[in-house]
Amino acid sequence: MDKKTGLRLSVLDQSPVAEDGTPAQALQNSIALARRVDELGYGRFWMSEHHAMDTLACTAPEIMLARIGAETKRIRIGSGGIMLPHYTPLKVAEVFRTLYGLYPERVDLGLGRAPGGGPMESLALRRSRKTPMEDDFPDQLVELLGFLEDGFPDGHPFGRVKAMPAPPPGEEYRGPAVWMLGSSMWSAVAAVEYGLPYSFAHFFSPVKTREAIETYMRYFRPGIRAERPEATVAVGVVCAETEEEAEYLASSARLLQRRIRLGDRKPVAAPEDALRELRMMGEVPMEEGEWPRYFVGTPAVVRERLEQMAGALGIGELIVNTIVWDQAKRLRSYELLAGEFGLTAAGVSGTDKLTTA
Repeated sequence: MDKKTGLRLSVLDQSPVAEDGTPAQALQNSIALARRVDELGYGRFWMSEHHAMDTLACTAPEIMLARIGAETKRIRIGSGGIMLPHYTPLKVAEVFRTLYGLYPERVDLGLGRAPGGGPMESLALRRSRKTPMEDDFPDQLVELLGFLEDGFPDGHPFGRVKAMPAPPPGEEYRGPAVWMLGSSMWSAVAAVEYGLPYSFAHFFSPVKTREAIETYMRYFRPGIRAERPEATVAVGVVCAETEEEAEYLASSARLLQRRIRLGDRKPVAAPEDALRELRMMGEVPMEEGEWPRYFVGTPAVVRERLEQMAGALGIGELIVNTIVWDQAKRLRSYELLAGEFGLTAAGVSGTDKLTTA
């Protein structure tokens, strides 16, 4: 946490695959990154869920979190997120209650409605393919919360079904903290309706960031799950010792963004190759939104821009996503940012402790 502004920093990792690397190496890189940001004092380490992509290796965040929890000491671990339409609520509840049993008071369950892949991947993930897929996310969410909170109404058919492992009798049990994730107004409204903390994926879709966060903050009402709103925004960041190096490294992420718009899911290109391909693509599309998807520069410059964004939105935490070709440079970017913000592992204890919703 920045001692001057109180701004907290966390991490979203997607296990990016380098052009000359392998998905298995990408997963090992994620474990190494989790260990390092735990040491540096970041508050959370979330892992995303994507399917059938050469670009991103993490298809099962719950498995990675089980390993990362054992490799770290204090950082909160969580999904950013679990794509709930692919799963039954009971199974998700059991998985995250298991993680919570292994790592009490450290587990976040971020939920998304997006498929984490294309239409064909979504079809392949479905158990039943005989009828069109129904968008029943609200019903799934209510059911999941019922299992996690032992909160089904009287007479509900699942009222006698216990999501295991159950907490010890008589002990206070908070369980995994459930977050609503999204990149649209729908997710902001849903977070309000169900009284959940909210994280907006600005690095993915920057157009509605301010509107979504302000809507959530304005309409949130204290309730059974939280007494106050808690919102974060996930942003892309590339830090380096010089502006020139940061821009050079960020060329890999810029190419990745343009490729994704074209349906190209190839691994992350080296900066030299990325710059060459970007030149061949021609004019760069105008950046959408009030703030860039990626904040690029020296630590001091990036910090100033991040603090401006967080201040404008009235939020106390940002989630940083860094994709560069070189793992050492990725680690260095997080180190430089932590140093500039004065993060310490002790900085999230006591009165600075992160919310657990």
